[in-house]
Amino acid sequence: MDLEGIERRLTRMEDIEAIKQLKARYCEICDDDHNPERIASVFAEDGIWESAEFGTAKGHADIRKLFQGFQKLIEFSQHNVMNPIIDVQGDRAIGEWYFMGPFKFRAGQQARWLALQYKDDYVKHPAPEKTRRSSRRPHGKEYEEDHDTCGQSQDVAARLRKE
Repeated sequence: MDLEGIERRLTRMEDIEAIKQLKARYCEICDDDHNPERIASVFAEDGIWESAEFGTAKGHADIRKLFQGFQKLIEFSQHNVMNPIIDVQGDRAIGEWYFMGPFKFRAGQQARWLALQYKDDYVKHPAPEKTRRSSRRPHGKEYEEDHDTCGQSQDVAARLRKE
């Protein structure tokens, strides 16, 4: 293999690792009380956070506002992402991740396990990679602490939209 081919492969592997680190940072920020001041650091200026339950937040200001709402709803969370599939195409990439984690909601002190799938678009900046779009899709069901099946999270999303 020629030197140019080795450089391309090395750049691809470095980009994949940078994306994994970015996703880990996102999870750590979420578990830091959904810190609205830190969350913008992992999104591009025109970044988008979206889900069927909570709607769409566009740009740093909207994403911060969304996370301020999450602080009011969520007392505890532990974001665990796994099984990444990352496709790098030049300065852009797509990543898919499975998520499973325990949450404790303030209202009624509800404890639930959530499972979903992230689908993220990434863009390479002069600095580290940034998330351009992050979408959530439910995967399976939510479970209360005793593992009895409970409803979807529309009730939580409705409360967030009211605030």
